[in-house]
Amino acid sequence: MSWSRRGFLESLSRTALVLSLEDVLALGRPLFGQAAAPLTAQKPSAGMERPGFQAEAKGIELTSPIAGTPLGVSFVDVAAAAGLTTKTIYGGEHRNKYLLETTGCGVAFFDYDQDDWVDIFLVNGWRLEGFPKGQEPICHLFKNNRDGTFTDVTAKAGLGRSGWGQGCCVGDYNNDGWNDLFISYYGQNALYRNNGNGTFTDVTKEAGLMQSKLRWNSGCAFLDYDKDGHLDLFVGNYIEFDVKTAPLPEDAGCAYKGIQVACGPPGLEGGKNILYHNNGDGTFKDVSEKAGMWGTIGTYALSVAVGDIDNDGWPDIYVANDSTAATYYQNQKDGTFKDVAIEAGIAYSPDGKPQAGMGVALGDFNRDGLLDIVKTNFAGDTDSLYLNLGDGTFEDHTYLSGLGINTRYLGWGVGFFDMDNDGWLDILISNGHVYPEVDGTHIDAPYAEHKYLYRNLRNGQFEEVTKVGGAGITDAAAARGCAFGDYDNDGDLDVVVNCVNSGPQLLRCDTAAGAAKNWIKIRTVGTKSNRTGIGARLMLTAQVDPAVEGKAAGKRLVQIDEVRSGGSYYSQNDLRVHFGLGAAKKAEMLEIRWPSGAVDVLKDLDANRLYVIQEGGKVLKTDDFGASKKKS
Repeated sequence: MSWSRRGFLESLSRTALVLSLEDVLALGRPLFGQAAAPLTAQKPSAGMERPGFQAEAKGIELTSPIAGTPLGVSFVDVAAAAGLTTKTIYGGEHRNKYLLETTGCGVAFFDYDQDDWVDIFLVNGWRLEGFPKGQEPICHLFKNNRDGTFTDVTAKAGLGRSGWGQGCCVGDYNNDGWNDLFISYYGQNALYRNNGNGTFTDVTKEAGLMQSKLRWNSGCAFLDYDKDGHLDLFVGNYIEFDVKTAPLPEDAGCAYKGIQVACGPPGLEGGKNILYHNNGDGTFKDVSEKAGMWGTIGTYALSVAVGDIDNDGWPDIYVANDSTAATYYQNQKDGTFKDVAIEAGIAYSPDGKPQAGMGVALGDFNRDGLLDIVKTNFAGDTDSLYLNLGDGTFEDHTYLSGLGINTRYLGWGVGFFDMDNDGWLDILISNGHVYPEVDGTHIDAPYAEHKYLYRNLRNGQFEEVTKVGGAGITDAAAARGCAFGDYDNDGDLDVVVNCVNSGPQLLRCDTAAGAAKNWIKIRTVGTKSNRTGIGARLMLTAQVDPAVEGKAAGKRLVQIDEVRSGGSYYSQNDLRVHFGLGAAKKAEMLEIRWPSGAVDVLKDLDANRLYVIQEGGKVLKTDDFGASKKKS
């Protein structure tokens, strides 16, 4: 009997086995692709092809030297001490009539005042019965006080809107140098223009974003899909839903493991995703149908991630859909997109079944220069990890990577992030059940759930380290959206989580004594490209640490990432790109490929600093956030 790799993965999905990397390599195809010519500092790599990454199968140790070793970091929830004390209201606390009450809200690390201390924006929700006038829950903007605390500046900023809030995303749509805020709603979305003085103006109507019908808008992202220098806007749509006509659980017989619950999406009409083209004059035009947004197999869109997934230099869109095939909008470079999720192998589970996708993130977890995909799914299923093969297709790597060991909890917000600054992307998944009715029943999964934390073993596999990740990971929460960023500018990445019918979590990453590694942050400023630099691809090279990289000693640590809007579940990460450097004291080279096509190469950048880099290669600002004073 002969085996193909895809057929082999299908067998794994049925048996739930986790094999060693030796078994994988024995199948015949190198795990991380073919070797490429090394990168040189004298000349940027031509085109957008894979530019000489060093993480080849022959350079990777088959057994990880770090498996089972101390984690070196711990996460602690400091939300209350930091001043994040507001409660997110969303649906009934103990019972839900409708699916509308289950999705929860997103959150953003959003540096609205451009001081390079990321602030926090929390989307808020609603309840079916409504609220007395003056007691309505509103969204909240918290200003970073630069001392570990935040101040609620919502009223001053003009962002205190009420409604069934869903997601949020950030980008400078009018290229005035100040990042703006978009909030999706069940109902009318909102675009807030940043005035640059701590206040915002609702410009939804004048920007042409009013909707003529009731929509359940979901995940969103700014992107420059036609590379004209102006940020366009993608907005997912979940379900064509109206409380007046939606079925009640008792009437439709909707149940989950014998418990009466709100009816799910199957049988309901799916929403149509929207693509707005930026006209360059402060207005947008709906080009959804013309651009191919509606020609997809999957529907019920929840979260969205944007990036150059096929490595051709143009931004693509991946959408996590609930209960149907995921959608992969491949940019056709002519203003249109084509859904190629099935052909690419990222539409279904390994055995060809639709999954209830919730959150999604992009990242190069194996350092081969290609963006991989992690997607969270419903309880009773694994989350998904798709390995980019570089030929337009992906391989479901869920079981081979070790993520297939967990099927109990229901995942929402998710991110690739380098928690220990070793130069390899780890994974955090925020969990929480969708039905509050499960509490106090025979169901083995509670409503509030702990998170999953996975450490990258640098060999294509992950080790679950949830139990040693700290109370911020192990404490139960009804989590939904989560965002990643370094709010205290101490060089490690923190996480903010928006929870259902409770206060948020702010998970501060604390590094153990003697375990700190180096890092570097980059904030991009476009000129010909959009001002935020969204869509720019960064490639960083540094000398590796032999003690960390083992057999790769003498080679260079090469990483890629992109500046992106949206992602996780309904959320927005810190727009500054963060790279862990391990023991390296500098970045030997940083290459930035801007959406305009321009390429900048900077050399010998000192570690443990932020660099603000303008298109054209000019360094506008550097900052170590007082690290030099702390050491003296």
